Amino acid sequence: SAVSPIGIARALFNNLKSGSLNGQGGSTITQQYAKTAFLTPERTITRKVKELIISMKLQNQMSKDDILESYLNTIYFGRGSYGIQTASEVYFGKSVSKLSVSQAAILASILRSPGYYDPSYSKDNATRLKARWQYVIDGMVSQEWLTKDEAAKLSYPIIRDRVTSGALAGPKGYVMSWVVHELTKLGFSEAQLQTGGYVIKTTLEKKNQEAAVKAMDTRGPKKAPDSFHAALVSIRPGTGEVVAMYGGKDYLVTQLNGATQSITQAGSSFKPFALVAALEQGIPLTSIWSGKSPQVFDDVGKPYPVFNYSNEQEGDINLLAATAHSINTIFVPLGIKAGLENVVDVARRAGIPNTVALMPTPSISLGVASPHVIDMASAYATFAANGTYATPYIIKEVLGSNKGVLYEGKIQAQQAFQPDVMADVTYALQQVTKYGTGGAAASGVNRPVAGKTGTTTDNASAWFNGYTPEFATTVAMFRDDATQSLNGIGGNYTFTGGTFPAQVWNSYTKLAQKGMPATSFPEPANVGGSEPVSYLDAVPTLDPALAGKYESGATKKKKLAAKQ
Repeated sequence: SAVSPIGIARALFNNLKSGSLNGQGGSTITQQYAKTAFLTPERTITRKVKELIISMKLQNQMSKDDILESYLNTIYFGRGSYGIQTASEVYFGKSVSKLSVSQAAILASILRSPGYYDPSYSKDNATRLKARWQYVIDGMVSQEWLTKDEAAKLSYPIIRDRVTSGALAGPKGYVMSWVVHELTKLGFSEAQLQTGGYVIKTTLEKKNQEAAVKAMDTRGPKKAPDSFHAALVSIRPGTGEVVAMYGGKDYLVTQLNGATQSITQAGSSFKPFALVAALEQGIPLTSIWSGKSPQVFDDVGKPYPVFNYSNEQEGDINLLAATAHSINTIFVPLGIKAGLENVVDVARRAGIPNTVALMPTPSISLGVASPHVIDMASAYATFAANGTYATPYIIKEVLGSNKGVLYEGKIQAQQAFQPDVMADVTYALQQVTKYGTGGAAASGVNRPVAGKTGTTTDNASAWFNGYTPEFATTVAMFRDDATQSLNGIGGNYTFTGGTFPAQVWNSYTKLAQKGMPATSFPEPANVGGSEPVSYLDAVPTLDPALAGKYESGATKKKKLAAKQ
């Protein structure tokens, strides 16, 4: 026969014999329900007074059975199950209305302490649960909810094995752990999250999240070593809402979230910060710079040699083309001319937090700093929002078990840059995806795309940071050891931001924005003028002989091996 939730409650809370609703820990069941359903996580005298007031109102408005039923719908039964309906499905694979008396008694027994009684954890737990189950059955007989004959006919039920890889397996584990981390920062305790019966609403969009996972699965490297990591964060510009997050392939293998915890050098992903600083100083996209390689600059009395990628010679070109082709020997003097402190300031205003070390040295423009993936996504979202920075967040709303709002996330935004400067930055970054290093990102997207590749020394990390008017998304790939090259992984001998990261970005964007109307970026504002102006001698250089001979990563690796 079946049993109601109230029967389960009565079987467990045998102190109802006296008509009391007293529970464990000095609080009544009514008070415990009030805590989980109506109150925020604060621990103050004021909260305790509110708890008592709410408890009295509940007892005046609800019957004991109603309070117990509501309480059972909020408390934690173990195995990630909140509420008796979920627990019924987890432990027995059926609805609570279909439970037998024996099965109901199991839930009543486990409820007291899931970690102590769940038989899947140990043989001792299994022994304790059988004893507790019999205690509950005997209690039901003594309360005349069962006859002795009915109790004698009951058999101990089969309990489903605990699925150890379900809840946190795969990419979703990173999302869930980050959500818990953010809730903890908001003041919700682990106990409240486990037993509160809260409904957590996030900013994640189902379509975007599925697109992120699929893009990584289909366009990322098929074969990669265990030390390889890939991550993605996508943000809605102007709001800070994280609509997709991919922290890794399987949370059960490694718990380090590649999107929010790992750091790796940004490489040329940082060049737009120098570009913004230059535009703010009135240096136009039409300014002419020398792209010859190498060039040597002064770094506080020491020579700082700069080579282009593969030591390519670019000649004299304008800043727009230098952005498209990511010319190192132009962006270093650009940062110096704009002011290295200004480059750091731009990065901070865009969204790179103070926890990421930034030094005002010539190398700042080449991305020697090591941010998190979410930091870069946030910064590029500022560009996409025409200069409006919004703090990234994922917790949209927390509801109590009665659906009352316990927390509501709010957009925290401020204007960080002038729209005209942003219009020119976006125009320049569109050239990257049309004619430059990020062409793979825009292929077949059929909407405006702006972005920037990032590849560090010896191809140790690779990035693509890009945006449409609707979403700003960063994809990064790197190893545990930041000195190890990515070259060769996935069959790509030369692993750059324009290869796998751009391809994943492309796939994600097409999937996430499928069916959405294409919108446009602002027209360029021509900050500083539209006529060519020479900056060929704007920053002094030292003797290029100080740079030494250019050596590729492969050459350096061979020399190192020969020494060992």
